[in-house]
Amino acid sequence: MASSSGNDDDLTIPRAAINKMIKETLPNVRVANDARELVVNCCTEFIHLISSEANEICNKSEKKTISPEHVIQALESLGFGSYISEVKEVLQECKTVALKRRKASSRLENLGIPEEELLRQQQELFAK
Repeated sequence: MASSSGNDDDLTIPRAAINKMIKETLPNVRVANDARELVVNCCTEFIHLISSEANEICNKSEKKTISPEHVIQALESLGFGSYISEVKEVLQECKTVALKRRKASSRLENLGIPEEELLRQQQELFAK
């Protein structure tokens, strides 16, 4: 478990994100502050555990970058195989969103108009 001193204090999930997830998951349930803190600590520890295992798998395969496949293998080896189908769904969603972003970005680049000119035109439209 992460210690309460040193740089580990910086390595936690933002409490606002946890509060939002709790509220969305359990909208009609009150959760004590110490229970919320426990959830933050559990999430942080889970991420550390999966990351460490994925890093070991990555190193064993002589790679320098942890890939989604390393994370999936880490989940399996740590006994979290039941999460894998959901993880693969989320991974596919992330890839889809990234592809849409790249396409939108390249459309802007393919206009052949410099960014400065686009900003000038935008300001002109705002002024109208």
